[in-house]
Amino acid sequence: MFTDIDHKHAIAQAFGRAAASYDRFADVQRASGEHLLDLMPAHNGIQVLDAGCGTGYFSRHWQRQGKHVTALDLSPTMLAYAREQRAAECYVQGDIEHLPLGAGCVDISYSNLAVQWCDDLPRALAELYRVTRRTGIIAFSTLAAGSLHELSQAWAQWDGTRRVNHFLPAEAIAAACQPYRHQLHQECITCYFPDVLNLMKSLKGIGATWLQQGRAPGLLSRSRLNGFSAVYPRRPEGYPLSYHLIYGVIYRD
Repeated sequence: MFTDIDHKHAIAQAFGRAAASYDRFADVQRASGEHLLDLMPAHNGIQVLDAGCGTGYFSRHWQRQGKHVTALDLSPTMLAYAREQRAAECYVQGDIEHLPLGAGCVDISYSNLAVQWCDDLPRALAELYRVTRRTGIIAFSTLAAGSLHELSQAWAQWDGTRRVNHFLPAEAIAAACQPYRHQLHQECITCYFPDVLNLMKSLKGIGATWLQQGRAPGLLSRSRLNGFSAVYPRRPEGYPLSYHLIYGVIYRD
């Protein structure tokens, strides 16, 4: 039987394997993180939680702003990489749904493209709210239904399987924010690749290869890759991969 603990462990391992390559492939993650920063109101608080810090790219941004950063990640390998980069003042391995932090200990909780890996988004947001002190800010970005739809459709056509993770519809993400004073924004980003092999490498390079039903997609042989490429949608710009992004800013009252 595949448990929630097994699920989280497998996610941590998938991202850990990608730690060294992550920043080379994380164009969407950087774009979403920058947009999230732009949406946040100015705040003079010092203590920042980077929840799902990955390699510490945005932890370093907060450091440059003079903040005291707590970098948290589910993957010990990712966290070790962030530590090597001296990305934060404090490093914590933990799950956003069960934050190992005290109530009201940070001024800003920032989480860029991490909560889509949580099993229970309302619980994750409640935890971020709990650890943020009054007058603070919680800012998150996540993927919504429709993300990677070209890949999902191609797999379904190719072998009838669903090899793309389930993402919550925008309405469910909005419902999770309803208990709080908040603002939501949406954005769609489409990346183009010269071939399907490079498209798949872009996902593997950031560790986004774990499936929530409890298995990772198998590697394609050259002949199978050619067949899969034939059913993958193609546009003049190349092979598309789309992301439906939701940005949320929650005000800690």
